[in-house]
Amino acid sequence: MAEPTIGVLALQGDVREHLAALAAAGARPLRVRRPQELDDVAGLVVPGGESTTISKLATAFGLMAPLRERVAGGMPAYGSCAGMIMLADKILDPRSGQQTVGGIDMIVRRNAFGRQNESFEAAVEMAGVDGGPVEGVFIRAPWVESTGAATETLAAYEGHPVAVRQGNLLATAFHPELTGDHRVHALFTRMVRGAA
Repeated sequence: MAEPTIGVLALQGDVREHLAALAAAGARPLRVRRPQELDDVAGLVVPGGESTTISKLATAFGLMAPLRERVAGGMPAYGSCAGMIMLADKILDPRSGQQTVGGIDMIVRRNAFGRQNESFEAAVEMAGVDGGPVEGVFIRAPWVESTGAATETLAAYEGHPVAVRQGNLLATAFHPELTGDHRVHALFTRMVRGAA
């Protein structure tokens, strides 16, 4: 699979930036808004945005159940920021009615690094990404409170896991799609190729 088709969940958030980063990383990106569009992709990015809104829209568009089914069936998925929350099995402080796709055995805390005006950038050493640290853009970012035995921590910031992997699932608390550095998307593209 030279150029895997990777979807970006296009309900809310920084969809355009992920589409561009995937294309730069050697994938064929595709917007996913409807359940049938999931059938056309080998992997899926769940972008940053607002996790409560993404949860509500995924339910309203009939995507939550098929997303859970595909992820449970082994489809590679990558979540950045709100996407990390969506791939978590448990949220420490969920909003009323908030659901997740799940798949990664971890508990996340929403907005753990602070509110919008406390957003920041930091260099993050990330296992599996060569060439030095990645620039992490943290915007109302979550962090991982705890993980299960099958979940590997790839990066931490101030003692908190901010990048994790479990099998075909990858999640970062930060936004690599906003930096012009496509190495995290290249890692995910390799994961999708390897799963094919």
